[in-house]
Amino acid sequence: MNIWVAVAVTAVGCYAVKLIGLLVPAGVLERPVVRRLAALLPVALLAALTAQQTFADGTTLVLDSKAAGLAAAAVALILRAPFLVVVAAAVVVTAGLRAVTG
Repeated sequence: MNIWVAVAVTAVGCYAVKLIGLLVPAGVLERPVVRRLAALLPVALLAALTAQQTFADGTTLVLDSKAAGLAAAAVALILRAPFLVVVAAAVVVTAGLRAVTG
């Protein structure tokens, strides 16, 4: 029964967030600070999620093939490679290290 309470609370919370977003006056959304925050917040959240998924395993810090793949992607980005090349570099390095280390 607890899972259904969590699902219901999550659904109501999502609806409330959407409703609050619709009720915000347009003048507030046009402010430069709000526009800049709306542009940068998804990038920050994605970076935090990537770091957590790459370097954490529960409560411990891990440096494994995922970290090497992320480093390869970062190098490809610094070299201004196309997006597919960046993803391919990360995949090849990660898969190669996993194949070598088991």
